[in-house]
Amino acid sequence: MLQALGHLLPLALAIAISSVPITATILILLSPKRNTTAIPFLIGWVFGMALLVVLVDLLANVLPQASRRQTPYLAVAEIVIGVAMIALALISWRVGRGKERASQDPAWLRAVGSVGALPAFGIAFALNFRPKGFLLGLAAGLAVHAANLSPGSAAVTIATYTIIGASTVALPIMFTLVNPVGMQPRLVTARSWLTTNSHIVTVVILLMIGVVIFGSGLSDL
Repeated sequence: MLQALGHLLPLALAIAISSVPITATILILLSPKRNTTAIPFLIGWVFGMALLVVLVDLLANVLPQASRRQTPYLAVAEIVIGVAMIALALISWRVGRGKERASQDPAWLRAVGSVGALPAFGIAFALNFRPKGFLLGLAAGLAVHAANLSPGSAAVTIATYTIIGASTVALPIMFTLVNPVGMQPRLVTARSWLTTNSHIVTVVILLMIGVVIFGSGLSDL
C-alpha cells in the first residue's frame, strides 16, 4: 500500500493545486449563493475524483493478471500518459502566452457563482474529466491496480488520494462557511493571485508530473 501511496501522492498534489477547481470554489464562496452551492460543489468534486480512480482500477482488472515485468501494458500506459501531460503543458503554454488571464476564463467559470446546487454538483463532477483531471485520474487508477491491493487497502489508498486532492477545495469551503467575514479578504487575495499566476502554475505542474509519470513508466518496462 505504501508503494501505491508513493505513486499517488504527486498526482494528488497536482490535483490539489489545479487552478480551475480552486478558482471555481473561490467564485462560489464570494457569491451570495455560497451557503446553498458550496457543499454540493464539494460533494461533486470528491465523488468524481474517487469514481474516476475506481473505474480505471476496475477496467484494468479485465486485463490479464500478470506481473508488470511479464506484461508491461501498465508501464506503456504510464509512458503514454506522461507524454500526453507533457504535450498538454506545452500546448497550454503556447495557447496562453501573451494573452490576458481574465480573457481565458470560460463563460461557465465566470458564471459559476450564480448557479444552483444541482448545477454546482454537476460542474464539480465534470471538472474531473477535463484533459488534465482525466489524465491524473487515469494514472492514479493504474497505480492502484498495479499495486495489487486488497479491497480494504485499495479503499484506504483511494480515500487518501481523494482527501489530499480535494483539500484545496474542501478547506476554503469549510473555513468560509464557519467564518465568512474573516475569509472574505483572503478569498479576494487568492482570486487576484490566481488571475495573475494560475496559467504558469498549470504549465509547470503538468510538465513536472508528466515527467515523473513518464520516468516511472520507463523504469517499469
